[in-house]
Amino acid sequence: MDARGKKAVVIPEVVLSSGKKMPVLGFGTGVFGKTPPAQTLALILLDAIELGYRHFDTAALYGTEEAVGLAVAQALERGLVKSREEFFITSKLWCPDAHHDLVLPALKSTLQRLGLEYVDLYLIHWPVRMKPGTTGVPTSKDVLLPFDITGTWEAMEECSRLGLAKSIGVSNFGTKKLSQILDNATIPPAVNQVEMNPSWQQEKLRDFCKVKGIHVTAWSPLGFYGATSWATKPWIDYAIIKEIAAAKGKSVAQVILRSIIQQGEVSAISRSFNKERMKDNAQIFDWELTEDEINKIKEIPQRRLNAGDFFVSEDSQYKSVDDLWDGNP
Repeated sequence: MDARGKKAVVIPEVVLSSGKKMPVLGFGTGVFGKTPPAQTLALILLDAIELGYRHFDTAALYGTEEAVGLAVAQALERGLVKSREEFFITSKLWCPDAHHDLVLPALKSTLQRLGLEYVDLYLIHWPVRMKPGTTGVPTSKDVLLPFDITGTWEAMEECSRLGLAKSIGVSNFGTKKLSQILDNATIPPAVNQVEMNPSWQQEKLRDFCKVKGIHVTAWSPLGFYGATSWATKPWIDYAIIKEIAAAKGKSVAQVILRSIIQQGEVSAISRSFNKERMKDNAQIFDWELTEDEINKIKEIPQRRLNAGDFFVSEDSQYKSVDDLWDGNP
């Protein structure tokens, strides 16, 4: 139940290498297209809080940090939660600030927008640096600069030591880049948030991260089922998942999210601003898929939704998609 006695879904938690607990199902706030006004989005997030969501995922890029902060403050005012500590707030460093001297100021700006004293998890959004002042995803390759992975991670560690980020990690990092961090780190990445869904299951990367004690979180977990408005065509058909969903009396989204969570040591960030779908997405913890059903899902053809080719250029650090993804394009 929430602080007012209303029944809410209890989302299980995982213990990260930092020792901090993180809910295994997070609520994403990335928006394709125009971002809603902060208070409008905050009201949507309050619906999610009432349903039981406590992990909220935002980023400097998304333009939703203010809304997340408003939702946290209003949830406390309304008595939906008893304390800030009930929340797990993730944000991410955007590429123009991916430089040793810019990381801490960027996190302080994030905290100011959130109205919080700390984030629970701070991630390097991409292993990419762009010219300071660049906004959004690059439309010109001229803004790409060499990325100093060691220096940037040192600055992330300082954010952790200062208590401004309770855990630190990365997003969209392959095995070679993770190894480079681990070879030099005093605080290892707690999380690697990557694209993971039925059509990009990341088995090799998950195995690597498991051995190294890095928790994997799936962004875009619904894959081609949830991203048909922006994904490249041809789309991959999830017919087998539709069959499983029909047989179990579940939604396609529920089966996909369950298939990710059930693999163990993996969490997911789902996003829907529709209250009924928010509720459905969280109803995945009191049932299981069979081994046969999991194996059928593993047979789905594999292809990335987002190859990150906007960060690839003959004149940049990553001359191919293969370079960007450490040989696993």
